[in-house]
Amino acid sequence: MRYPEHADPVITLTSGPVNAYAQVLRGLGRTVLYDYDPAFQLLYENVVDKAQQAMRLSNRPVILHGEPVLGLEAAAASLIAPDDVVLNLASGVYGKGFGYWAKRYSPHLIEIEVPYNESIDPQEVEAMLKAHPEITIVSVCHHDTPSGTINPIDAIGALVSAHGAYLIVDAVSSFGGMKTHPEDCKADIYVTGPNKCLGAPPGLTMMGVSERAWAKMKANPLAPRASMLSIVDWQDAWSRYEPFPFTPSVSEINGLDVALDLYLDEGPEAVWARHTLTAKAMRAGVTAMGLSIWAASDRIASPTTTAVRTPEGVDEKLLRQAARARYGVVFSSGRGETLGKLTRIGHMGPTAQPIYAIAALTALGGAMNALGQKLAIGKGIEAALAIIDADA
Repeated sequence: MRYPEHADPVITLTSGPVNAYAQVLRGLGRTVLYDYDPAFQLLYENVVDKAQQAMRLSNRPVILHGEPVLGLEAAAASLIAPDDVVLNLASGVYGKGFGYWAKRYSPHLIEIEVPYNESIDPQEVEAMLKAHPEITIVSVCHHDTPSGTINPIDAIGALVSAHGAYLIVDAVSSFGGMKTHPEDCKADIYVTGPNKCLGAPPGLTMMGVSERAWAKMKANPLAPRASMLSIVDWQDAWSRYEPFPFTPSVSEINGLDVALDLYLDEGPEAVWARHTLTAKAMRAGVTAMGLSIWAASDRIASPTTTAVRTPEGVDEKLLRQAARARYGVVFSSGRGETLGKLTRIGHMGPTAQPIYAIAALTALGGAMNALGQKLAIGKGIEAALAIIDADA
């Protein structure tokens, strides 16, 4: 049987973009209102209020109108001044990448870098802060998606706060899929978006900003203004009585409105629980099938992405192609240093359901076997079902 190379996939189980909820897709089809229409201005204010509730913030978050890479680069450009000393915590490709932005705005960069299947040890952070009291900003990626690993940002944040430094957190692929909030980790800038665990398309950034971060950005004459990278320009845009710096993404706001309703109505704890269960079942199945997880320990493995180590002799690109062609299932490759070394299976938003772990194991195991591996697919599925049944 021949499989159409470019046929639409049946199931997208990537680490992003992820499937959007059907309700969100219907929300995107709402009327595109004029941005100064009172109806849209009220909607925008209400969406920001819902984001504040979801993020458990004591002040209002900012929405930037571009996918979260915009928010991360804007955070570097706005908060980091030339005299700042930045400690960047690199446990993966994305954590390492933020250091390149930081270096653009300050020449004073220090890094703690660990192997990309490990996580940052708070004790190392504490030692570095003591050795370098001049550190003023710390940056960390919570879930480094190309590795499927989690950093202990609450513990890190407590240390950074005690030191008096500012903390920038990349929570793009963790917020909404596990218990994490800006004020829990004492973040000064906390960047996330609706295009991962909230099950909406890419196109917006959601950002928590502390009061002292607002003050620092306003005092930084080099912080972007009248620019796509400006955060300061959007501080008051949440209010129906204030102008937008430029035209907001009206359809994306319509979709975010629905995504936040779904998250709050289901209940965050319930949403986190199904992300956790799906990933736990997936990891159990992968191990029982005869493969290994990329993360050095189960303790730091993400509940929103499972990274599976590529066996010796397997071409990872061909593996993903086989899964797509034979089973209609799409997985993600690694990135940068993890490219070719692992395959990423996303458990985010609507696909954070245990049934998708079974689909992923079937497609992954079948594709591996098609490439000459001899995996116990049945054992993998039985192990996953045992985890799911125990939770029922």
